[in-house]
Amino acid sequence: MDLQLKGRTALVTGASAGIGTGIAECLGREGVKVALAGRDQTRLAGVATKLRAVGAPEPVIVTGDVTSEAGVADIAKAALGGLGGRIDILVNNAGGSRPLKGEETEEFWQEALELNFASARRLSKFVIPSMRAQKYGRIINITGAMYGRVVNGAGPAKAALLVWSRAKAFELGPDGITVNCIAPGRINSIQILEKLHPTEASRADYIAQNIPAGRFGEPVELGALAAFLASPLAGYISGAHIPVDGGGVRMAV
Repeated sequence: MDLQLKGRTALVTGASAGIGTGIAECLGREGVKVALAGRDQTRLAGVATKLRAVGAPEPVIVTGDVTSEAGVADIAKAALGGLGGRIDILVNNAGGSRPLKGEETEEFWQEALELNFASARRLSKFVIPSMRAQKYGRIINITGAMYGRVVNGAGPAKAALLVWSRAKAFELGPDGITVNCIAPGRINSIQILEKLHPTEASRADYIAQNIPAGRFGEPVELGALAAFLASPLAGYISGAHIPVDGGGVRMAV
């Protein structure tokens, strides 16, 4: 299926590994020129090589930190410069689990909020004007599919991202801009394989109890959905929250 994305531009945050890489690859395969944003220059260079290998347009590498207002502004400026002044597709993928391991502090909550919600809100402000001007834009926010039994700073922040996204979908719809969320379950990534489930036994046990599909997902499986939502074919889908979790149990155990 031709997703009619050739010639479009995209900024993908958290693009140096895992889900971000999968999304960037799927967009690149469709002819999208992608700005890869992250903190690790070496890993981003590796992703850029991968995109070239699948025939994607020459990617743009943008290094920076999304957890500050100034960092977001620098990322947006560099991406817009590298993409010719226009970002058609924004994928807010930067984020991460923030389990409460010790004493609860204001700094803990603030950092979790900055990373998992504020970064997406701030980046969107930079891209919406040009999207409005051309009457086309796609904002895709990566949230989460599961609710935890213990306190994790990412949970409330991602909930805020979801509520904000639905309101922005209503606000921006008349301008041809859609805003959607994708909720990943267990996807093969560094965070999942090295931090949450570092052993084969822990993975097998989790899968047996929680995932009917019988396995963890691959980043490109989520990336395929992101590419579709980014396309003109998905113009009537907005304000959605779509899980990619193999039918998994959505209470983390």
